[in-house]
Amino acid sequence: MHQSVDIASSGIRNVPVEDDRLIAKVAWRIIPFLFLCYVVSFLDRINIGFAQLQMKHDLGFSDAMYGLGAAVFYIGYVLCEVPSNMLLAKYGARRTFTRIMLLWGAASVGMMFVSKPPHFYLLRFVLGVFEAGFFPGIVLYLTYWFPANRRAAVMSVFFAGVAVAGVLGGLVSGWIMRDMSGVMGLHGWQWMFAIEGAPAVLLAFVALFYLVDRPEHAAWLSSEEKARLITLCSQERTGKSGHDARTFAAALLNPRVYLFAFIYFSLTCASLTLNFWMPLMIRDFGIKDVMQVSLYTVIPNAIGAIGLILIARHSDRMGERRKHFAFCTIGGGIALAALTLHLDSFPAMLAILSAAAVLIFAALPIFWAVPPSYLSGNAAAAGIALISSIGITSGIVSPWVIGMIRTSTGSMDLAVYMLAGLLTVSGIALLAGVRASDTRAR
Repeated sequence: MHQSVDIASSGIRNVPVEDDRLIAKVAWRIIPFLFLCYVVSFLDRINIGFAQLQMKHDLGFSDAMYGLGAAVFYIGYVLCEVPSNMLLAKYGARRTFTRIMLLWGAASVGMMFVSKPPHFYLLRFVLGVFEAGFFPGIVLYLTYWFPANRRAAVMSVFFAGVAVAGVLGGLVSGWIMRDMSGVMGLHGWQWMFAIEGAPAVLLAFVALFYLVDRPEHAAWLSSEEKARLITLCSQERTGKSGHDARTFAAALLNPRVYLFAFIYFSLTCASLTLNFWMPLMIRDFGIKDVMQVSLYTVIPNAIGAIGLILIARHSDRMGERRKHFAFCTIGGGIALAALTLHLDSFPAMLAILSAAAVLIFAALPIFWAVPPSYLSGNAAAAGIALISSIGITSGIVSPWVIGMIRTSTGSMDLAVYMLAGLLTVSGIALLAGVRASDTRAR
C-alpha cells in the first residue's frame, strides 16, 4: 500500500478509504475505554436514585432532604467544571482523567459511611467537585482525535452510555441492595456504594498508562498516520495561539454559548429527572419490591439506548439537526405530560416512560453536534465547559424542586408539567436561534 505513505500530503477527498481506516483504528483504541469510564461515572452519579429506595427509610430523610442532597452534587460540579477543562487543555487528558476518576471513586465509596444529613450533603458536594470536568473533558479530548464531521456518531456512543448505566444500575443495584443487606452488619445501599464506586479507582490507574494525550504522542500510530490525523482534526480550527484568559473571555462574550446553555439546561432537567426519579416513578406505578423496581428500570433505559443510537444515526445520514432535536424534545415533553394520566395499566405507563426516555436521551447527542459549529480553536475548551457547567445547574435546581413538590403535594405531576414545558421551549429555541446551514452534518 504505497498510497498510504502519501496520505499526509493528500487532500481529504482524495483518500477517503485510508481516512476511514485511520479513524476506525483510532476509535477502536480510544472509544471502548472512555465509554467504560463514562458508564462507571454515570452509574456512580445515578445510583443515588436507587439508594433512596432504602436509604431514606434507614436514615429518616424526607423527599426534600434527599432532593437537596442530590442537588448539592451539581454545586461542586458547576464550580469546578471550567477550571478542570482548562487544566486538561494545559496538562493533558491522561493526568486529568486519572485525577478525576481516582478522587470521584474514593468519594463514591465514602458514601457508604453517611449517617446524617450533613454527611450526605458534604459527600455529594465533594463528589461533584471531583467528577467535574470529566464529560466536557471527553468532548474536548475527542476534538484532538476526530474531525468535526465524525464526532456526532462518536458522541452518540457516549450518550448511549447514559442508558447503559441505567440498565446496569437496574440490574446490579437492586441485587446488591436486596441480597447484600445485613452482610457484615451493613445496609444494602452501603454495599451498593462500595461495590459500584471501586471500579473508578481501578480505572484511574489504567488510564494513567493507557491513555495518550494527543495523536503526536501515540506510539500505536505510524508517522504518516499521525500527520494525517493532525491535519484532519486541525482543518476546522481557526488558530492555535492565545492564552486561556482570552479564550475564556471569548466564550463569555459569545451569545450563542448562553442560548446553548439554556437549551442544555432544559434538556438535562428532563434527563436527570429520569435518571434520578425513575425508580420512584416505577414504584408509584404499583411495583413495591425493590428488586422488581430495579429490573423494570432496565426496560426504559435499554429501549432508550437503542433508540438513541438509531435516531442519532438518522440525523447524521440526513445531515440535519434542528428538526430532529425539536422532534425529540417536543415529543419527549408530550410523553412526560402523559405520565400524569396515571393509567391503571402498568404496561401502558411503562411504555409511556420508555417513549419519554428514548426521545429525551436521543436529543442529547444531536444537541452536542451543534455547538462545535460556533466554537473553534482554543475557545472550544472554555466554551464547551461553560455550556456544560451553566446547563448542568439543572442538577442543582431540578432534584431540589421536585423533592419539594413531592413533599408538599405527594405527587410529581406539577414537576412533570414544568419539565414538559421546558423541553418544548428548548426545541423551539434551537429551531428559532440556530440557522439550518450551520447545523448540517458535513
